[in-house]
Amino acid sequence: MPFDLVIHDGLLVTLSDTFQADLGITGGKIAAIGQKLHGEKTINARGLYVLPGAVDPHTHLEMPVGKTKSSDDWFTGTRAAAHGGTTTVIDFVETAPHQSLVDALAARRSLAENRAAIDFAFHMTLSNASRSTLDEIPAMIETGVTSFKVYTTYAGLRLTDSEFLKVLQAVSAHKGLVIVHSENDSIVKYFTQKLLDSGKLAPQYHPLSRPDIAEGEAVARILSLAEAVCAPVYIVHISSAKGAKAVAAAQLRGQNVLGETCTQYLLLTEAEYQRPGFEAAKFVCQPPLRKAEDCAALWAALGTGSIRTIGTDHCPFNFVGQKDMGSERFTEIPGGLPGIESRLALVYSYGVRKGLISLNQWVSLCCTNPAVIFGLYPRKGSLLPGADADIVLFDPKIKKTLSHTMLHENVDYTPYEGFQLQGYPVKTLLRGEVLIDGEKAINVAGKGKYLKCGLPRIRSTP
Repeated sequence: MPFDLVIHDGLLVTLSDTFQADLGITGGKIAAIGQKLHGEKTINARGLYVLPGAVDPHTHLEMPVGKTKSSDDWFTGTRAAAHGGTTTVIDFVETAPHQSLVDALAARRSLAENRAAIDFAFHMTLSNASRSTLDEIPAMIETGVTSFKVYTTYAGLRLTDSEFLKVLQAVSAHKGLVIVHSENDSIVKYFTQKLLDSGKLAPQYHPLSRPDIAEGEAVARILSLAEAVCAPVYIVHISSAKGAKAVAAAQLRGQNVLGETCTQYLLLTEAEYQRPGFEAAKFVCQPPLRKAEDCAALWAALGTGSIRTIGTDHCPFNFVGQKDMGSERFTEIPGGLPGIESRLALVYSYGVRKGLISLNQWVSLCCTNPAVIFGLYPRKGSLLPGADADIVLFDPKIKKTLSHTMLHENVDYTPYEGFQLQGYPVKTLLRGEVLIDGEKAINVAGKGKYLKCGLPRIRSTP
């Protein structure tokens, strides 16, 4: 009996192996890996890498920020992700005042369903540690939301240390995972006010308002609090050598801690803030871009495995019409960068090809580890029989100059303008169906499904 589809003669790349084989797909699932498989339809993958669809563990689609919202909605953002080889995103739910977690999740799901081009799951943001909020955690886990984000800064979101301890205990008691935005609020407030009082209002001053010690201190404190109650923790968007060092030290102590960084912190530096005029606003994000030495430290942490995932923190705002809301004061610039589409190719070109990580580590960091950690593996992030046939065909020979005009993100710039790439996705399949074929998107609207995450896997690897 032939398979529905066979991908012939590609180089299959997983977190641990690289080998030439055919991939047989039936009913939207990977059915077999072998030689000379027969299918009703076939795709010739000779000369291409065959990867599990990438999983982006950190996106902000259609996210309200002050008076505006991120410019990619659930359709445009996920379509762009598919063009870049990402087949699953994990986004965030944030509650309105006095709104229950259950109601907030239902409202967020309704935005994505019937619009998303790829599959999606959620983290739940906890902005308080009230008894009524913590009592909803079991219901969230039952609905497939098993990770809970907290902040150490931002008015209306920041938890005190005592509140954070309550969240850690409540979430870990139900085997969920707390994920943390770690910046010291007092340090950020102090330096921000000092700059404003001195009349230093241009976007060039943004990185001075959030120095790396703010991240380093917050990461170290969060890890100490987590250690005190024996709870696992996941640190998002690590941007600095200080943050990476704190995570590695905790792991050496045997602590249950996982780290994530993002493409921008690997490839961009604070030099971008020296661009003339208001151009620096394009690079305003929290935490800010750091020094070249921090980029090197993060690549080293990826190589040793102390940082386990690469996300995007994709939170795009148009330079004209949104970023320029802060033209008089840098604190009014919506913070966030686009990047959902280019992650896989950038990490390959600047990580694998430069020898900073291996081919298998690339797949682990961008595809498999996020799926494992957030309870989606082996359905996602794998090429195992029985997994969803989310497949990326990646051509390592293609050369491109990255530009805003070639991307599909709904934003008027890319922070990676002019980056030279060698290697790019040429086909993306979701559950065995071709979504992207070269530059062509094939009937992608609404193809994505809501994913219920299983319990996070903190220590184990597949």
